[in-house]
Amino acid sequence: MHRHEPIDVERVRRHLAERIAPAATTVVLPLEVEVWEPVAASGVVGQAEPVPVAEALAATYQPFDLGASWGPPWGTTWFHLTGTVPEAERTGDLEAVVELGWSDGWPGFQCEGTVYRRDGSIVKGIHPRNTWIPVELDGDGRFEVYLEAASNPVLNSFSATERGDVLTSDAERQYKLWRADVVRVHHEVRELVADVTALEGLAEVLPADSHRRAELRVALDRAMDALDLQDVPGTAVAARERLREVLARPAEGSAHRAVATGHAHIDSAWLWPVRETRRKVARTIANVLRLVDDGEPVVFAFPAAQHSAWLEEDHPDLFARLQAAVASGHVVPVGGMWVESDANLPGGEAMVRQLVEGAAYFERAYGHRCEEVWLPDSFGYSAGLPQLARLAGARWFLTQKISWNQVDDFPHHSFHWEGIDGTRIFTHFPPVDTYNSDLSARELHHAATNFRDKGVAGTSLVPFGYGDGGGGPTREMLAQARRTADLEGSPRVTVAPPRDYFEAAEAEYAEPPVWVGELYLEMHRATYTTQARIKRANRESEHLLREAELWAATAAVRAGHPYPAEELQQLWRTVLLGQFHDILPGSSISWVYRDMLAEHARVQERLRAIVAESQQLLAGDGDQPITFNAGPLARRGVPALGGAVAEQAGAAVQVAETGDGVVLEHDALRVVVDRDGLVTSIWDKEAGREVVPPGQRGNLLQLHQDFPNQYDAWDVDPFYRNSVVDITAADRVETSSDATSATVAVHRTLEGKPVVQTLTLRADAPGLHVGVEVEWAARDRFLKLAFPVDVHTDHARFEVQMGHLTRPTHTNTSWDFYRFEVWAHRWLHVAEPGYGVALANEATYGYDLTRHPREGGGTFHLVRASLLRGPGYPDPRTDHGSHRFGFVLLPGAGVEDAVAAGYATNLPLRQVTGAPVDPLVTLDGGALVEAVKLAHDGSGDVVVRLYEPYGRRSTAQLTASFDLAGAVETDLHERPLGEDTVVAPSAVTGVEGSTVGLRLRPFQVVTLRLTR
Repeated sequence: MHRHEPIDVERVRRHLAERIAPAATTVVLPLEVEVWEPVAASGVVGQAEPVPVAEALAATYQPFDLGASWGPPWGTTWFHLTGTVPEAERTGDLEAVVELGWSDGWPGFQCEGTVYRRDGSIVKGIHPRNTWIPVELDGDGRFEVYLEAASNPVLNSFSATERGDVLTSDAERQYKLWRADVVRVHHEVRELVADVTALEGLAEVLPADSHRRAELRVALDRAMDALDLQDVPGTAVAARERLREVLARPAEGSAHRAVATGHAHIDSAWLWPVRETRRKVARTIANVLRLVDDGEPVVFAFPAAQHSAWLEEDHPDLFARLQAAVASGHVVPVGGMWVESDANLPGGEAMVRQLVEGAAYFERAYGHRCEEVWLPDSFGYSAGLPQLARLAGARWFLTQKISWNQVDDFPHHSFHWEGIDGTRIFTHFPPVDTYNSDLSARELHHAATNFRDKGVAGTSLVPFGYGDGGGGPTREMLAQARRTADLEGSPRVTVAPPRDYFEAAEAEYAEPPVWVGELYLEMHRATYTTQARIKRANRESEHLLREAELWAATAAVRAGHPYPAEELQQLWRTVLLGQFHDILPGSSISWVYRDMLAEHARVQERLRAIVAESQQLLAGDGDQPITFNAGPLARRGVPALGGAVAEQAGAAVQVAETGDGVVLEHDALRVVVDRDGLVTSIWDKEAGREVVPPGQRGNLLQLHQDFPNQYDAWDVDPFYRNSVVDITAADRVETSSDATSATVAVHRTLEGKPVVQTLTLRADAPGLHVGVEVEWAARDRFLKLAFPVDVHTDHARFEVQMGHLTRPTHTNTSWDFYRFEVWAHRWLHVAEPGYGVALANEATYGYDLTRHPREGGGTFHLVRASLLRGPGYPDPRTDHGSHRFGFVLLPGAGVEDAVAAGYATNLPLRQVTGAPVDPLVTLDGGALVEAVKLAHDGSGDVVVRLYEPYGRRSTAQLTASFDLAGAVETDLHERPLGEDTVVAPSAVTGVEGSTVGLRLRPFQVVTLRLTR
């Protein structure tokens, strides 16, 4: 080639796609194909639920022609593939290639298959980017496998579809089996494919005027010259020789260092049901183990203990091979969580159990202790997490999702993340901006150039492998890793476990920057609201688990009643699965919610039975009405964590109708409701001030148009506020009262469906109790409940796991503006010096707080709870049906009142007949008990988890009602502090008799193990 001749880039690309890559194999033998299709209960052939492999192996198969259709949505079709390879063709490397009819799309979002031997053992999985099967011949040269083909529908087009549930899906066959061959592998061609892919990709991303780019282009062009397109296998060596020199050039000394860790993000449910996830896990792990068996230098990070537990149950042989791969270092359990949960919505104790159950499982199954929290895809990260992660033994935290921020770029990739209590954890946010990297030159270049900590650090982690729907790393990706291990113009790539990255990063970055507070995702804000039923079910299950453990532990200590440890663990695990980051946030198909709501109902039935049995056993044979209080604070004369005769309600509540509406009144509040059923006044008698700003009305339902730019179930965009309809028309307003309460019921019609709002004052409970019952069938709508409060401030407090977070309510910066929708657990609190208002809730997570000018000067806050949405995808009938919501508005509230109301709203008092029951433990001072249980090791020790909820330093005294032989502070795994965790000094200041003295920093979480 003369220097003046232009280099033809398209020539290389076309040669690679149309001549070189197809020549990597030659067909040796077309396979014979037979089929068996189980019949569903509905009568649809091929749409039955998956069957055990033994049943499929024993079935009668029929001939099947290539090109024929198969696979109704959610069906399973079994193919029997056979063929005898001629003796002359049995030399060299043979593989089978099967193409199920893939669409042009990412693996995991369409049909995929699991390959079995005749003995029922798994060979590997296949998907669009991994279509090969190793050929194992018997003595006669016969090849035989069974292929379990899952005809999962393509649902990732982000358009409304009824295929999200087998009950509403059509039965149209979706796929055609196009290919089933035994092929001979031409390894030099396959290596040439990898050479050209690496060098062409690198040339593409290098600066256009760089010498290295020109050098690579010239070498690639010369390699194409060496090829005989009629005999690619015969000339591949010559073509590779012309690339040898440019491939051998080492990377610059300053090159970015990329630690590449194999990965397969497998959503525990999303656009497929849980039952399909179990099969995705098996396929993915089988593929990883095939790489291991083939001698590939793969290191695979395997998160989510639930996935391993499924594998242990479904495929013991595969699980045993996995254990061996962990022992050899090829597979590394990571994350230490039961599932990769949502990181905002699970309650404090639930987040503890995610970390405890996951880590304990990995330790039992593999003898491995996870040192990192691995949450690449959750939709934001609570500021309560750093402390819990460290208490669980984690040293490091990894996420990827913050790269999705719509406006504000996160300023660091490696940093210390500081939580609400001051605990810090080294955190990495991979600059490759994906957890599904294919190790292409484009992605590696992006990781290096995007890295925001240049100059003081130069190492990042690259998770590679097909994910979301599983698949994992491939041999092609590993081939790219080999070529970029030390290649001029490319980052240096090392395939290694996450630990290698974190240790290297900490060593090179001695003083990383600090990010304080939550890792808020400027996207997917609607996940705080979508699928309200699953959020209510989760909240109720979390609190029932608290009750069941508390009363069962009390009954075990007091009465020797057997503690149902194993059953409680299984119930916890079911709830934890439901907190996966595409289940609890509301972003899965309808089938997922049909299944998960049924699971919550089963869990709650068992928990209520455990609670009732334990309480009756504790109360005994007395004849008094005993009220049990599972909360951490006394209520109505009933001690925290105990049972007693409750105090009678105080003064009666009055209700009076006036010409302008209705007045509700008791000793603390006077509430005026107008003819529209809206609150025009809340007079705080003790403070002598009005809560509702002049000219404003509360209890206002507001309906917005809500059609986000993308991601229906996930997103709400700021322009939703541009249009709003105030729901003010009342069909009728009714009043009712008894000796202890008075209620105004407001009946409305919303888009043709009934809505009932209730406003209640109770003599035995503070605040204004607000109820909303909705019959919902809306589409592309967002329903909010608004309360204006006459409070001037620039911030508000929101409950998070084991404490609360302060967020600004102004919009000074883009970071503030784009935090326009936020989440809270059981309460929020907005206050000016000397006066505050709290809003507690039963099961609502999404909120927005905005500042507005007040008549006469100053500002007020509009507090709005997000109730319901109407996204069309992935569930076109999201939340259609009946809903109920409950709130308590507390005028004059401090943070202490907000905390108390949050517990009271979520932990109902329960009554049985018997005698009073003293608490198993009592806690006095500035801390609250979050959990009481027996130790998981079966020792009979009592474990108490407590925390400081108010954000101040405090002292407390925990007193056991039993003889105390010893008390020790532990980590979350109930091991003494200092054995396996790096945490602050013990909060225990001393033990005297049965009392443990404590000193806590703001928001500190303490776990005590009490030996009887």
